[in-house]
Amino acid sequence: MSDLTQAVAQAFDWEGPLAAGAAHFQPREGQTQMAVAIAEVVEQGGELVVEAGTGVGKTYAYLVPVLLSGQRALVSTATKALQDQLFSRDIPKLTQILNLPIKVALLKGRGSYLCVQRLEQSRQGHEATDRVYAHVLAKIESWSHATVTGDLSELSGLDDRSPVIPLVTSTRDNCLGSQCPKFRACHVNLARKEALAADVVVINHHLFFADLSVRESGMAELLPTVRVTVFDEAHQLNEIGVNFLGHNITTGQLIDLARDVLAAGLQLARGLVDWSAMASLLEKSARDLRLTASEFRAGARLRWTEVEPTGLDVSAWQQGLAGVRSACQRNMEALETVAELAPDFVRLYERCATVLNTLSRFEKPCAPESVRWLEVSQQLRLVESPLDIADAVQSQLLGMKPILEEGEGAALLPPPRDAPQAALPVRKAFIFTSATLGDDAQMRWFTEPCGLTQARLLQVSSPFNYAVQAGIYVPRHMPRPNDAQHSRHVAQLVATAALTLRGRTLVLTTTLAAMRSIGQLLSEDPALSGAVEVLVQGQGPKRRLMERFRQGATDGEPGCVLVASASFWEGFDVPGDALQLVVIDKLPFPPPNDPLVEARSSRLERQGRSAFAAYSLPEAAVALKQGAGRLIRSETDHGILVVCDPRLSSMGYGKRLLGSLPVMRVLQDPAEFEAALDQLTRLSTKL
Repeated sequence: MSDLTQAVAQAFDWEGPLAAGAAHFQPREGQTQMAVAIAEVVEQGGELVVEAGTGVGKTYAYLVPVLLSGQRALVSTATKALQDQLFSRDIPKLTQILNLPIKVALLKGRGSYLCVQRLEQSRQGHEATDRVYAHVLAKIESWSHATVTGDLSELSGLDDRSPVIPLVTSTRDNCLGSQCPKFRACHVNLARKEALAADVVVINHHLFFADLSVRESGMAELLPTVRVTVFDEAHQLNEIGVNFLGHNITTGQLIDLARDVLAAGLQLARGLVDWSAMASLLEKSARDLRLTASEFRAGARLRWTEVEPTGLDVSAWQQGLAGVRSACQRNMEALETVAELAPDFVRLYERCATVLNTLSRFEKPCAPESVRWLEVSQQLRLVESPLDIADAVQSQLLGMKPILEEGEGAALLPPPRDAPQAALPVRKAFIFTSATLGDDAQMRWFTEPCGLTQARLLQVSSPFNYAVQAGIYVPRHMPRPNDAQHSRHVAQLVATAALTLRGRTLVLTTTLAAMRSIGQLLSEDPALSGAVEVLVQGQGPKRRLMERFRQGATDGEPGCVLVASASFWEGFDVPGDALQLVVIDKLPFPPPNDPLVEARSSRLERQGRSAFAAYSLPEAAVALKQGAGRLIRSETDHGILVVCDPRLSSMGYGKRLLGSLPVMRVLQDPAEFEAALDQLTRLSTKL
């Protein structure tokens, strides 16, 4: 056993530093196994994929070997919440326990940091005259004089969805770079400098893929200097990556461009050009383009295999695109006349040119092994993306040159720190981990689209006793999912169970329509009025809904039923009695008419593989595991999982889906379900 693996094994021992310094720590075989495997990869280099079941303690399992190795490391997460937790809580606690002098930096995307230049410009914009905007801007300005990091998450009471945030943050499009008058005070640049000087940098997947793209033009300095990279919540890598590795443009971007043209023109070149007319022309062209898809509901994705997206009038679509092109060209001509006055106008000119170049791309045939579609929401999003990130991972990530060879990366490396082992090979180490990475031993759902088919694999089971702590119930009387009465039957089951439990229920839906329907039915149920509070995703900020749900049935307060979709299927952690019942309305198969799903399925069929068996089933299994994972979050939790889809018990593929879940006791009929609910009320410490 090498020095590092021995040090890691000792750290997780009964008599090790974690047992002595971390509250409630107790050695777990799976956690130690995972940590030692990561230590070996850190030493030898290469790729390791680890599926670590709920409760394994994967965060410490990867942080301890990374910190003890003394190597420069990057830790990437899918969510800002986990990013903040790692930086503010987990890493400081471990460095103290392990007595390691490690410098850690937190790095987020541009949209998380205050842009001093744009804050100043916002004072001149028409939004400053709006009372609501003015109040928030004043609060941000007051905070701006005290903040060191410029991280907007420091500012309490600022909703993540606030329309003010785009006014005071920069994007890659509108950032002036070194030409900015506030460049020295730029919080983004200061954060990057901190990252380049740190031993461990905590980022998120969105920023990682953004920098992976920029690195091709020599802009990013961080990635080539890193020896060890850990991707936590790795199951989201593929879907996040394809959004960054493709091409897209939105009508919202055009409206932002129009707003910035107006603000810069009035501030820096008032009277030289009719800026109001220029901005209005561009904004109108964006809104006219949006109207070409006015007949489609929000959330629709339209196939785009011909000249125009499916379902749109070809003449209206081409006229809409022509209007955007004309407006951009007119604005470019106006901006060119004042370009020498300020770098703002040069950047705006370049943004117009980028729009025209992107539009030209969408007028040509779609690239091979890519898919194109039109996404409808409050804005339109024109998208062309690769089907997966395998090529990018192989060529741009795993194909990066070793950092100790001569070249740009080596010059940026800080002096090595003392570590358990002095000399490590130059090959980089990549660790990918999540609680859910597939439904088979090869974890093909994850490894194939991520280009990791040659990686070392490890699966570590959850230490929780699901057979004792959890039950699963598939109500046989439930209508099939396509039945118009399905949501009503789900709501009736939830209402009855929630009354027994005094709330403590999470309902996860596969569609927003089902979420709204079930949420409305529960909210209007007179039996629940006053006894249970019904929360529905979208009623308020996600953080506030989660906090209220976690409070559970406190003194004088009703318990909660939360009806949610999308992001609540994962990352929602409610240990204890506040959550005892998880209800899933339907099996979470990917929507068959989604253009990306269709393209991936077609590729598999061309390869002679079954799209259902190789794609749809694994997708459903992973999503089902994620949703079921909300139920048991600690050794003392007890609960019931209800899947309101009779196909889970009646169809042959149901066995495969059930096999992807932890082994729970099966509740055969309504009587057993009711008895289990009664048992939960007796187990609860809050009743």
